Amino acid sequence: MSHAHELPPSPTYADIEALPAHVVGEILAGELFVSPRPAMPHATASSALGAILGPAFWLGIGGPGGWQIIDEPELSLGVDPGFDPVVPDLAGWRIEVMPERLETARVSVVPQWVCEVLSPSTQRADRVLKLPFYGRAGVAHVWLVDPIAETLEVFARRDDAWVLAGGHSGDDVVHAPPFDAVPLTLSWLWGRRPPEADAP
Repeated sequence: MSHAHELPPSPTYADIEALPAHVVGEILAGELFVSPRPAMPHATASSALGAILGPAFWLGIGGPGGWQIIDEPELSLGVDPGFDPVVPDLAGWRIEVMPERLETARVSVVPQWVCEVLSPSTQRADRVLKLPFYGRAGVAHVWLVDPIAETLEVFARRDDAWVLAGGHSGDDVVHAPPFDAVPLTLSWLWGRRPPEADAP
């Protein structure tokens, strides 16, 4: 006689809170995803991107300002209980939509820009699960950075679909929306000094 299998309970925020400090937990499509702290190529790309965009677009040094750019925010956007929280590598909010100071770890305001730095273990979830979720949530721009392939894919949302607005690689210097006001030298993301940085 066969017994009906009971479905395991859906993961909750309590499962996220119970994780050890050295991992990142997300709930994607109703499933708990746990990622180790990223390897150096991933960490280098994410850190370099924040270091380049932060001064120009957050602090207004050498750029227009007007943004708040945060590493690994916990997004709890109320769009889909099967995707809560979602943790991008970087996210950016126009300052008119984001309060100056957040007191909690979880953010309920939809970012205008999200960046995922792909790694072999996260690439499928980033592309297949998180990219469509960001579209449903109303994010306007998503960047996918692949430090192994040395590529930047820039997506813009048009009529509820993602359009590839640009693909860049190697040592390209790019103007990628929404941060196209300032050139971005991709070499820095791959842990290399661009040749012009050494020019007299």
